[in-house]
Amino acid sequence: MLRSAAARDLVLLLSRIGLGVVFIAHGWQKFQTNGLDRTAAGFEQIGVPAPTLSAYYATGIELLGGVALILGVLTPVAGVLLALDMVGALAFVHLSNGVFVANGGWELVAALGLLSLTLAAVGSGRVSVDNLLAPSARQKVAA
Repeated sequence: MLRSAAARDLVLLLSRIGLGVVFIAHGWQKFQTNGLDRTAAGFEQIGVPAPTLSAYYATGIELLGGVALILGVLTPVAGVLLALDMVGALAFVHLSNGVFVANGGWELVAALGLLSLTLAAVGSGRVSVDNLLAPSARQKVAA
């Protein structure tokens, strides 16, 4: 258990940065490396509903949600939307491949989704835009 607020805030900051970078990398891969058309075609091939819309959603939320996490802005909203993105990845891509990521399994998307939900639940900490915009609201929730 973290006994000081400073240690808690540091852990939240590092978690937000690490998770945000991973999501940005995956969103950038869909946008720049694969391209949205190829991403949508891949989604269609594996049976993702509304593949074009899903490709735009996944790409957008991974890029923008990743930035939001790093900055600590709208962290609860970003966390929930990113977790939903991972639920889709779990259900349509990874669940049938077993646990291990080396086999296309679900361990990475589960970890990313659960950490996203954790940040949505506990907030971004004091080193965040959320705290700068509404410090009194954050302090009331923490009490």
